[in-house]
Amino acid sequence: MKRCMIVDDSSVIRKVASRILGGSDMIVQEAATGGDALVMCAAQMPDIVIVDARLPDIAAEDLIRRLVALSAFVRPHIVLCMTEFDVGAIMRAKRAGARGYILKPFNRSQLLERFRDMDLAA
Repeated sequence: MKRCMIVDDSSVIRKVASRILGGSDMIVQEAATGGDALVMCAAQMPDIVIVDARLPDIAAEDLIRRLVALSAFVRPHIVLCMTEFDVGAIMRAKRAGARGYILKPFNRSQLLERFRDMDLAA
């Protein structure tokens, strides 16, 4: 069973993503800040981390770098989540260790399609 963490200061985005992804084949955790995500990931690294591009406490690329550095055993698939297409932000996130990005607001088909494109979900 895969584990996914949604890191976003918007409770609405976290709840929507949790409802879409949660189910019998995925456990979903939520974090409102980058600091919360680091604490939770240090305890148990999820397989997938969706990171908001604009967190209130840490730059997304810094959080991504720190997540990648946390564990040698589990290398999470990290997805940047943003409200508008920003090539610079995407490139910084990818250099830090992100695997891809998704634009919000997203719906069920968009999120699941992005996960399928990255071979993260069926």
